[in-house]
Amino acid sequence: MAKVTGEDYIRCMTTPAPLATDELPVLYVTPGCKACEEISAFLDEHGIGYRKIDISQRPSGRIEMEKKSGQTDAPVLDWHGRILAAFDKAELIHFLQSRNVKLEDS
Repeated sequence: MAKVTGEDYIRCMTTPAPLATDELPVLYVTPGCKACEEISAFLDEHGIGYRKIDISQRPSGRIEMEKKSGQTDAPVLDWHGRILAAFDKAELIHFLQSRNVKLEDS
């Protein structure tokens, strides 16, 4: 087995392991929703991992979203139990910054 040293060692120590899918934040979306598309694109552009649930395709996802948020419309973000509903990109940025999420440049 090769010994890991120098820059490779530092990279191993500073790069977090990928999260399991069920540990990722959940974004509830529906097709044709401009806000959903904007939020998804923002998260993708900034390297923020999340799990996307299309509530039009998963009735259980819609029920789950409504129970968590009290909302019937997407997008809704479940960030490890913190719910963000009826939001825009500016509110998302503030929400993420308040949780010390570093936004990567695209």
